[in-house]
Amino acid sequence: MLKPELVEAVLGRALKGGADFAEVYAQRSKRRRMKVRSGALEEALSGLDYGAGVRLFFGTEVVYAYTNDLTQEGLLEALETLLRAKAPWARWTRGGGAAWTSARPPPKASTPPRCPTGEGQALPPGKASGSRGRGQDRPRDQGGGGEPSGVGRGGPHRQHRGGLCRGKKVRTRLFVLAVAQDGTEVQTGYAGPGKSVGLELFDLYPPKAVGEKAARQALTNLRAKPAPAGTFPVVVGPGFGGVLFHEAVGHLLETTSVAKKASVLSDKLGEVVASPAVTYIDDGTLPHAFGSTEIDDEGRPTERTVLIAGGVLKSYMVDRLGHLLTGYPMTGSGRRQDYTFAPTSRMRNTFLAPGEARVEDLFAGIAFGLYAKEMGGGQVKPGSGEYNFAVQEGYIVRKGRIEEPVRGAMLVGKGPETLMRVVAVAQDLENAPGMCGSLSGAVPVEVGQPHVLVSEIVVGGRA
Repeated sequence: MLKPELVEAVLGRALKGGADFAEVYAQRSKRRRMKVRSGALEEALSGLDYGAGVRLFFGTEVVYAYTNDLTQEGLLEALETLLRAKAPWARWTRGGGAAWTSARPPPKASTPPRCPTGEGQALPPGKASGSRGRGQDRPRDQGGGGEPSGVGRGGPHRQHRGGLCRGKKVRTRLFVLAVAQDGTEVQTGYAGPGKSVGLELFDLYPPKAVGEKAARQALTNLRAKPAPAGTFPVVVGPGFGGVLFHEAVGHLLETTSVAKKASVLSDKLGEVVASPAVTYIDDGTLPHAFGSTEIDDEGRPTERTVLIAGGVLKSYMVDRLGHLLTGYPMTGSGRRQDYTFAPTSRMRNTFLAPGEARVEDLFAGIAFGLYAKEMGGGQVKPGSGEYNFAVQEGYIVRKGRIEEPVRGAMLVGKGPETLMRVVAVAQDLENAPGMCGSLSGAVPVEVGQPHVLVSEIVVGGRA
């Protein structure tokens, strides 16, 4: 998107202005969204977004500006705004920028960061086979498609690093909301598969089957009774059940909070923070997963990061600023919604690794408890990991058997305490897509786990 000589001019000016590290991030995104209601097309939207951001480091102080004016004048104006904000490092005046465009560029990088090559395997929008494009019962949400690129360079006598990285992301997601009504009683069901693929998503997840799943859930909730309240053993179902640990624990392991000592899991590397049954992983390399990328939004290769192994904290998720603040090695976890956000450390595809237990064994010893088959949304208190989550589809467990459905259940607790109470993890790992919001905007992620038995969780319901 940007000519190398233009980027070099911006970076060179930034370093001359006193920055220790300078970065340019450019992005172009195409989006398509179609909404179908009762078999009729209700809405069709498409759009193209593009722009660039400039980020400067002065030690551990960071300033960021963005623009959708990708001309030399536009980028230098954004840069000037940053340098003015960091005076007295910036000892120059507005209007002197043009001279730098012809100045000698910064020293060439002696050890540029390793940038992956290749475009991945996803089919871009519009390249699906004929069988994927037919039918009016196929609501679709075509997102991603962005082509971000970034260049970073450290100043003379500092890092002596630089490089150009390019990446392409294609993501597609299908949302289905089903409504069931009986008299005045109305309940809903939901399903929302998504992958880093093109329209072949509809081969992997036929819309009819996805709709039937959502409808079954809505009908189940329609006949369900209010959930009881109390403290019970809880079996959390696979797939999106992983949102419980994503929110209540995952965010506590990002250096966004760890570096500020705002996480109860700060400074606990090598310590036991969970039961021995827990191995928790954040993996940005899973093929076609919703949160996978070849490079992160700081231009670093993504990777598989084991966060907790056998209950012991092994790593945090670390971006560049987190690395500077803590000294922990970067893990390719710098992510942002788009060029209007500076990156921060974020999760990618985060899940509990499979255990050895059989699913039926998790229920066998429960005299009375709850089966949270499908999780819904919730809230988490930053720092402490206190959470409350809605159960989208739940059942009572009696004497080891799954019995009547219940609705309105809420799971309430603290993430670190819940980790310690994981009794057993089954073998049936599933992942599910979602969008995660934090300081750097909303980014696509996956959450996941097998069936998990927690010895006790406070369940909010009808007393």
